[in-house]
Amino acid sequence: MAISYEQGTALGIKAKDGVVLATDKRMSYGSFIMSRNAKKVYLLNDRVGIALTGLYADVSGLVRIMNAEISYYETTNETTMSLYAISKLFSNILYSYKMLPFLIESIIGGLDRDGKPKIYTLDALGSVTEDKYMAVGSGGTTALGVLEYSYNDNLTIDEAEKIAITALKTTMERDSSSGDGIDLLIIKSEGKPLEKSYKLKVVEEGQ
Repeated sequence: MAISYEQGTALGIKAKDGVVLATDKRMSYGSFIMSRNAKKVYLLNDRVGIALTGLYADVSGLVRIMNAEISYYETTNETTMSLYAISKLFSNILYSYKMLPFLIESIIGGLDRDGKPKIYTLDALGSVTEDKYMAVGSGGTTALGVLEYSYNDNLTIDEAEKIAITALKTTMERDSSSGDGIDLLIIKSEGKPLEKSYKLKVVEEGQ
C-alpha cells in the first residue's frame, strides 16, 4: 500500500504585528487514524516557530535536531540566529538527506532580529521560499484557497488567527488526513509567544 507523506495540513500567515502558525491534530497512516492529538507546531526559540506535516517520526525527530542546533549556536556565539539563518540551517539538514529524504513539508515563521515578522516555506529537499502566507500538506490546496481569498497586507495578528482557524476548518471538511483539532502558535511583536489548542469534530448535523 502506497502511503503519501503529505499527511495533515500546516499553514503560516504573516500579519503586520506578528506571525500565526497552525496545524491540524490528526496523525494518520494511509486511511488509518493513529492519533487525534498529534502535535505538529513547535517553538524553536522565544521568537521563531515551525509547523510541519508529513510522517510523524520525521516531524518529531527534526524538531529535536533543530532545537539542539539552535541552542548550541546561540550559546556558543552568545547571539540569536536570524530567521533566515534558522531556515537555511533547516534547509541544509534536509538537503543533506536528499538520497533518503525526510518525508515532511514545513513552514518556519516568527520575528527576525530586527523585529519584522516573516515566514519561510520548505519542501522535503530543503528549498526555501519566503511568503506572506502558505499552506502545505494533504489539505494545503484547500487551505491555500481560503488564505488567498482572505489575506491582505494590513492584517492584525488577531485577524490572522481567525483566518487560520477558518482555513483549517474548511480543509477538515474535504481532506480525510486532516482533522480532530487545531494547534496554533501565535508569535506577536510584543509579548511572549502564545500556544492555543482546539479540539474539533467536523460532522454534518442531521435534521
